[in-house]
Amino acid sequence: MKDYDIYELGDVVLQSQKTLRNCQLAYKTYGKLNEAKDNVIIYPTWYSGQHYENEWLIGPGMALDPEEYFIIIPNMLGNGLSTSPSNTAAPYNASRFPNITAYDNVRVQHRLVTEKFGITKIKLVTGWSMGALQTYHWGCLYPDMVERILPFQGSAKCSRHNFVFLEGAKAALQADAAFKDGWYGDTKPDKGLRAFGRVYAGWGFSQTFYRQKLDIDTMGYASLEDFLVGFWEGLFLERDPNNLLTMLWTWQNGDISNNDVFKGDLKAALGAIKAKAVVMPASTDLYFPPEDNVLEVECMPNAELRVVDTVWGHFAGGPGTSPADIKVLDEALRELLAS
Repeated sequence: MKDYDIYELGDVVLQSQKTLRNCQLAYKTYGKLNEAKDNVIIYPTWYSGQHYENEWLIGPGMALDPEEYFIIIPNMLGNGLSTSPSNTAAPYNASRFPNITAYDNVRVQHRLVTEKFGITKIKLVTGWSMGALQTYHWGCLYPDMVERILPFQGSAKCSRHNFVFLEGAKAALQADAAFKDGWYGDTKPDKGLRAFGRVYAGWGFSQTFYRQKLDIDTMGYASLEDFLVGFWEGLFLERDPNNLLTMLWTWQNGDISNNDVFKGDLKAALGAIKAKAVVMPASTDLYFPPEDNVLEVECMPNAELRVVDTVWGHFAGGPGTSPADIKVLDEALRELLAS
């Protein structure tokens, strides 16, 4: 059974100057919108993730408490629930699906929030990884609407190093002959998806994580190979390849200044964020090292950098893998919401 709702957006013209016809935004809400409509939290999804894979940070007694807040999780375009290559009819199906930017995503999310719910103030926007990219977009595009942001393990612009990592993962997937340039039909390129997962495996967790054998001693896998197959290959075998490539392009081209508002001026875009901000990189994140966020926070007028000291790398932030790091994040969210 479907556990989410669909907002019908009609025809959406993208930054690419292509049109998503009958565009649909999948979303799920938690809690109730109060009468003043001022208890709203936006919590976007991450690369390849869907709303249920965000739920580890929501619950009674946690900072994101549905008994107190109205929490909206919008699913990214391309993630298989919102309009995506896997659910779009010809001619924009499969590998013909248009390029989607984070700006496109946040623009349609804003329509959901304002048109569907009549919300004019957002207490907090937060998100992990590509969810953090969307969080930055919310802050700079709607500065008078967003009161607080907490992006964790993500950045306002994809770095060149991050771009190169993604090129390797993409190449591994596309090298499978069964990929057929994206026209694989019902026969997915499993070899390519497994290779994609193995490329990811060297980046998602830190060198210290592997040195300490936390995949075995903490996560319960029997061996390194068991971890590579059971965790990493398994994670991506569940995904649609064209959906993965659509979101990968979104990630690689992530840049909060790449729009008509800021015209490529990243410092101006960061400076436009009025929200009280706590930016939380992980000390050992190989995708989004703290150095990137240091440069961003210097340009933000009301921001604080808090580096999470962890060996869990990028997965300090999700999806609920490291309990100690979840506690640190939850406490930061609670403090920010109370401020």
